[in-house]
Amino acid sequence: MSSRPTPFDELDRKIIIALMANARTSFAEIGAAVGLSSTAVKRRVDRLREAGVITGFTATVKPSALGWRTEAYVEVYCEGAAPPRRIAEVVRNHPEITAAMTVTGAADALLHVRARDVEHFEEVLERIRVEPFIRKTISVMVLSHLLPESPEAGASHAAPDGAADLR
Repeated sequence: MSSRPTPFDELDRKIIIALMANARTSFAEIGAAVGLSSTAVKRRVDRLREAGVITGFTATVKPSALGWRTEAYVEVYCEGAAPPRRIAEVVRNHPEITAAMTVTGAADALLHVRARDVEHFEEVLERIRVEPFIRKTISVMVLSHLLPESPEAGASHAAPDGAADLR
């Protein structure tokens, strides 16, 4: 696999923008907007998927519709040098963690957590804190989204069946 970025032209860029705005837009609608046939759009989308430029299609769901009414970001500080793969193993065990990444700065990782309520969030936080390599956490609760149409304001995927009912 090459480390060079996959080249794509202005038509590809317009197609990607249309799909990001609404992944259910038909190839015919996109084609009409960019000046291509629906078959040509499909070929380009297939090529972009094969190249890994388009990684999938998803529905954005209002988190409260799934029972997730509390949201927070949690900075995780580890003892010593916890490798990212070890942190990833831990966060995969918590369906309430919707995103996790290693970061620069004092913290080792940043977690995006959604929970039913503050009590549920506290339970999640305690489950995270019992990991032997976690030294401390610092949490910041989300009060409101200033950009309500951003991906962070909605769920990128539905919680696993029954996850809102955990603990």
